[in-house]
Amino acid sequence: MARSVPKTTRATQVLDKAGTPYSVHAYDYDPDAPRIGLQAAEALGVPPGRVLKTLMAAVDGRTIWLLVASDREVAMKRVAAAFSGKTAAMLKPADAERLTGYHVGGISPLGQKRLFPTAIDAGSLSDPGAAIHVNGGGRGLQIRLAEGDLVAVLKALVVPLT
Repeated sequence: MARSVPKTTRATQVLDKAGTPYSVHAYDYDPDAPRIGLQAAEALGVPPGRVLKTLMAAVDGRTIWLLVASDREVAMKRVAAAFSGKTAAMLKPADAERLTGYHVGGISPLGQKRLFPTAIDAGSLSDPGAAIHVNGGGRGLQIRLAEGDLVAVLKALVVPLT
């Protein structure tokens, strides 16, 4: 059974305002999936490297966003180095929800309540024109857009994080 796709989310509003082309894709979200990004890739029929998971961390106490392919894991030393810090640690899910206004499994890098510095793993990108998926602001909702457009809209650093 196909899910209905919401007409707008905070994430799509950001892209509309920027004039960025995108498409929205719904899938059946599994809250018990061990790795949400991998489950999204499988449900959408796309390679796991084409679905970026959205993570939140702190570098020397400063909150940051990280985007990395769903089949990769971040290296915290690289995260700290990317933001000129000494230590990095992942935020607790409750803290990420409070800061973003999104629920875990539906945290989008777009349309957050507060803006934080963002880095995208260089190894998770292939070509600025290539399509990539990011969470659309709801569980079971992905946005497909060009890698270069995502980097531009987020004003993201592109650095090795894995």
